[in-house]
Amino acid sequence: MPYTIDTTRLGFQPIAVTETTQKHPLGMLVVATDSTYGTGEFIYLKGIASTVIGTMVDYDQTLATTALSPATVGTGPVAIAMSANVANQYGWYQISGAAAVRAPNAMTPGADVFSLAATPGSVDDAAVAGEQILNAKVTTTTGTPSTGLAVIQINRPFHQGQIT
Repeated sequence: MPYTIDTTRLGFQPIAVTETTQKHPLGMLVVATDSTYGTGEFIYLKGIASTVIGTMVDYDQTLATTALSPATVGTGPVAIAMSANVANQYGWYQISGAAAVRAPNAMTPGADVFSLAATPGSVDDAAVAGEQILNAKVTTTTGTPSTGLAVIQINRPFHQGQIT
């Protein structure tokens, strides 16, 4: 997605670009705008293996670390990779706005969002206790904007956590 950072400061790493050299403080937040998806908020983090565009990761803002969101019960905040930001690389992850996320199964607009049990880093709309991603709603079905992706509306989403 061609997001443009909304600031007058020069030298920002573009939202959809992965770098092998750290360009900003880890955990840095910016607001950026895209002509299709509108305005979103992004956090700068170090990548993790197996990350592709749209991968959902768990992150620790204090430590600025990431991990693929688990296929089962997780805890803490989640973000969506804006690039193939693999291990030892640096890039932006979306934490608010309309986000294109890995969704290999059919999704229904308006549905709640859950971790996909079969695929870490992906989402589904099939309800599973303890796997809901709170502050997230499905906006489009799978295949929009492209194959294997769906748009979800997020506002600093996080794992529901354990249900007892």
